[in-house]
Amino acid sequence: MPETVEFPQSLWAATAPERPLSPPLQGSAETDIVIIGAGFTGLSAAIEAARDRRSVTVLEGKAVGWGASGRNNGQVIPILTSAEPDAWVSRYGDAGRRMVDLIGHSADTLFDLVREFDMQAEAEQSGWFQPAHSPGRVKLSQKRVEAWQRYGFPAELKDAAETADLLGSDFWYGGMYNRTGGHINPLALARAMARAAEGLGAVIHEATPATAYRRDGAEWVIETPDGIVRARALILASNAYTGELKPRLAPRIARSVVPVLSWQMSTPPVSDNLRTTLLPGRQAVSDTRGDLRFFRYDARNRLITGGAVMGSHDVANRVRAKAARNLAEAFPDLGMSEMTHVWSGYIGMNRDRFPRVHRLGPDGWAWIGCNGRGVALGTALGRELARAALGWPEAELALPLTEPQPFPLHAIVRRVAPTYLAWLKRQDLREPDL
Repeated sequence: MPETVEFPQSLWAATAPERPLSPPLQGSAETDIVIIGAGFTGLSAAIEAARDRRSVTVLEGKAVGWGASGRNNGQVIPILTSAEPDAWVSRYGDAGRRMVDLIGHSADTLFDLVREFDMQAEAEQSGWFQPAHSPGRVKLSQKRVEAWQRYGFPAELKDAAETADLLGSDFWYGGMYNRTGGHINPLALARAMARAAEGLGAVIHEATPATAYRRDGAEWVIETPDGIVRARALILASNAYTGELKPRLAPRIARSVVPVLSWQMSTPPVSDNLRTTLLPGRQAVSDTRGDLRFFRYDARNRLITGGAVMGSHDVANRVRAKAARNLAEAFPDLGMSEMTHVWSGYIGMNRDRFPRVHRLGPDGWAWIGCNGRGVALGTALGRELARAALGWPEAELALPLTEPQPFPLHAIVRRVAPTYLAWLKRQDLREPDL
C-alpha cells in the first residue's frame, strides 16, 4: 500500500491539516452508492448519502483533494462564468429554474456545510466581488445584477467610488457584489469533508483508480486494479480529471471538456499597514476580463492570485511575473511581489461554459464542465447528485440532463486551447455589445 501520494507544491499542501492515506480497495465490496472521485462533488455526495444512512463507498485514484478541488484559488463564487440565469431557464425550463436556485444558493450550501461539521478550512464568508475593468463592463455588471435579483438573490451593483473603497484601488470602474461568497483553503476543505463523510459511515479508498464501470442487471460494477465494487447507484465525480488517470474510463464524457491548466500562486503576508487599505473587507475578487485578474487573502494575509500565459516555455516563471505585474498595476503600494508558492491544476472548459449533467444509466449520474467555478458549484451539485441516487423524484432536482458532446479531434483541440487566451485578451479591449 502506498504511504503517500505526491501533491503539487502548493500553499494548500503546506498549510492544510494532514490526512493519512486511507487503504486502497482490495478484493470485492458491496455498497448502496459508489462514488468515483474524492473532490468536492464526490465528498459532498458522500456526506449527503451517508447522512441518509446509506452505505457509501468513494474510490479516489490518488488522494482526497489531489485534483482540482485541492489546487484551485479557493474562491467561493455563487454565479458561473457565462451561463446567466435567464439562459438556464430558456434552455432547460423547470430544470433550468431549479439549477438557477442551486447556483444562487451554492455558496451558502458550502459555508453551511462548513459550519454544520465545524470544518477547519480557513472559511471566510466575506463576500465575492466582480469588478468591471471598463465602463462598458459596468453595464454588463448591471445586467447581471438585475438578472440575479429577479430570481431573488442578493446581487448588488457597486459604483466606481464604492469599488475603490472596497478594493483600496481606483483601477476598476464598478461591479457586481454578492455577499454570500467568500473563500476557503480548498485542500483543507476537501480533507475536512472526507472526515465528515467517514464520520457518517462512508468508506473512502484512496490510491484506487476506477478502471471501468458497467451495468450488470440491477447493479453497477466498478473495477479497480485490485478489487471490484458492486453498487445500486453510481456517481461519477471526476470532472476535469475524468480522462487523466484512466483515459478509457468514460471517454465520451472526458472528451466533452478541454482540461486547461490554471496557475495559482501566493505572495508573502501583506504588512498590517497595507492590509487595512488593500481589500479591507477580505472579499474574494475576480474581475470581468477573459484574461482574468483574481485575488483574495488567505488566513495568513497572503494574497492568493494567479494567471495564464501562452506557450510552454518557462511557464511557471512567466506566469509568476505576469501575476506580480497585474497586482502592482492595481495596487502600486504593493509593488512587485515575490511569489512564495506557484502551482497549477486542470479546470474543465467546454464550448458554451454551461456545466453538463449526464445520466449514465439507471441510477447512474455524472457532471462535468466546471469552467472555473467548481468550488461552490461542485459542492452543491454533489448534494444534488446524491439525492438523485437516493431516489428523489427528478422533478424536484436541479439536474438538467443532456447527452455528452465530445469535441471532434479532441487531442488537437486540447493542444491549441491555450491560444484561446490571445482571443480573450483582444475581447478584453472591446466594450461588450449589450
